[in-house]
Amino acid sequence: MFDRQELLLLCDVFGRCRIQAVILSPQEWQARTAAPRLHSFEHLFSQDHAFRGVSLPLAPGAVFRLTDSFDRRFLCLELPDGARSVLCIGPFVSTAPSRERLLALGETNRISPQNQHLLAEYFGALPVLTTDNPLFVLFATFCERLWDSPTFEIHDVSDTEPTLLHAEDTDQNDTLLHIKAMEQRYAFENELLRAVSLGQLHMESQLFGAFQEESFEQRLTDTLRNSKNYCVIMNTLLRKAAEQGGVHPLHLDRISSAFAAEIEALPSTAKSNALMLDMFRGYCRLVREQAMRGHSRTVQNALLLIGNDLSADLSLQALSTALGVSAGYLSAVFKKETGQTLSAYVRKKRMETARQLLRSTDLQVQTVAAHCGILDTQYFSKLFKQATGKTPKEFRAVK
Repeated sequence: MFDRQELLLLCDVFGRCRIQAVILSPQEWQARTAAPRLHSFEHLFSQDHAFRGVSLPLAPGAVFRLTDSFDRRFLCLELPDGARSVLCIGPFVSTAPSRERLLALGETNRISPQNQHLLAEYFGALPVLTTDNPLFVLFATFCERLWDSPTFEIHDVSDTEPTLLHAEDTDQNDTLLHIKAMEQRYAFENELLRAVSLGQLHMESQLFGAFQEESFEQRLTDTLRNSKNYCVIMNTLLRKAAEQGGVHPLHLDRISSAFAAEIEALPSTAKSNALMLDMFRGYCRLVREQAMRGHSRTVQNALLLIGNDLSADLSLQALSTALGVSAGYLSAVFKKETGQTLSAYVRKKRMETARQLLRSTDLQVQTVAAHCGILDTQYFSKLFKQATGKTPKEFRAVK
């Protein structure tokens, strides 16, 4: 059963995963497949180019999976909309290509060795969909509903004919490949920054494929230093994105400095991908926890004072005096903007810090309590048990 809203939703989901999904009229599809293959980089990495000269006898109830000479994959099917429109999805790859595979693809398709790194940069930003990716479950479910059948045909087609680029156009081709690779990289960076500025931790699975060592341009002979430099760039970009997301520079400086130390301590290039992913997660969490969008200046400053030093006097009276407002006003505006009382918020933050210190250090309980701004150890233990259901010693004993 054809439902255009379901179709548009499917296209939107793929689009959010950085995979192009377009609906073509029969005339547009015919024009694509009948057109001769253009041997230039201007068209090489477009979805349009992938179907040039390829014979796909589309029919209702059938999906075609095309793999082109660059190992890129596409899905296409005829829609039962009365007009015989065609849905085209792609490109994506099933696995991130290794350096060796990229070298082979470059040689087969006549990409100059000097510009091999641009090919790696392009593929580094392509989405990776493994066979167990939920997107395929979504696509299969859509097809079942589309044709009102639990089964449908799948035809695998391999277009192995290489795109042999004209040798006389080498300079122009290399320039166009560079442009395309740069566009791909900047599009990914913009998506990455947007995800961080919104605190979208769930985007991790969609962006993970881009955290590949193979996609890093080798600008230095020292491979470790090269990886560290990319991590430094990433740290800077994510810090600015988190700032746009409403995080105060005080928090940004702390996390940025911590990641900078981790970058310099990187033992090998193999660890750089994991560190970049940790940075993405860390900045996303920071935005979710510390973003001050929508808060008044008074509440922003109160949150900063609380986050800066939990061992300080953070009573309502002390904070209102420090902020130059009345205790009644601070209490009311804080509850209105955060949904909780100031004392409850301070207590929550102190217990969060207590859990972290008990788990990660061997500090004595009274010392942990002091770091959390509670000098009475018995009172600290009481609050901690109320928050976690365990005493500090019991909590620490659980591994």
